[in-house]
Amino acid sequence: MKMPKGKTLSLRLAEVGDAEFIYRLRVDPSYNQHLSVVDGTSDDQREWLRKYKERESRGEEYYFIIFRTSDQFPLGTIRLYDFVGGRKSFGIGSWIVADQKSRFSALESVLLAYDFGFSELGFEACHMDVRKDNEKVVSFHRKSGALLCREDDVNVYFTMTREIFDNFSNRFRPLLTPVVA
Repeated sequence: MKMPKGKTLSLRLAEVGDAEFIYRLRVDPSYNQHLSVVDGTSDDQREWLRKYKERESRGEEYYFIIFRTSDQFPLGTIRLYDFVGGRKSFGIGSWIVADQKSRFSALESVLLAYDFGFSELGFEACHMDVRKDNEKVVSFHRKSGALLCREDDVNVYFTMTREIFDNFSNRFRPLLTPVVA
């Protein structure tokens, strides 16, 4: 399996040894206000990662560490999960990009994750549920061309097809092209 690599960022599969890094991101109030609540300790995160690695080995989900390619500095996380209907649709979430990011880190990291789901895994669509009060991410998905499926009191639900992704990502193709030294 080919790991996603873009112009300045790369994704690698999370390992049990990443538990402390992930836990610090998940409990930081500046990053977690729109994510599901994390209870417990970094040891609990380590145990969750052990169980995740079993799901990963079965091809049921992929949890990535986002890092700067130039110095391997970890910047965040993003996860592909909730695989529906064989290769019909995947969910994307657990998307956190820390403050040490560049101007385009969030965009580059999500483009890499989408591209992995569509190109490497062969999915037809991606589904997202975004908290309504997460206005930046709701706006991002609207601007990307993702289709608004429905809303409830808490979330806005989007779908992105392969065709929509291709149209959207073509505008940012340089971010998906690794720099050759």
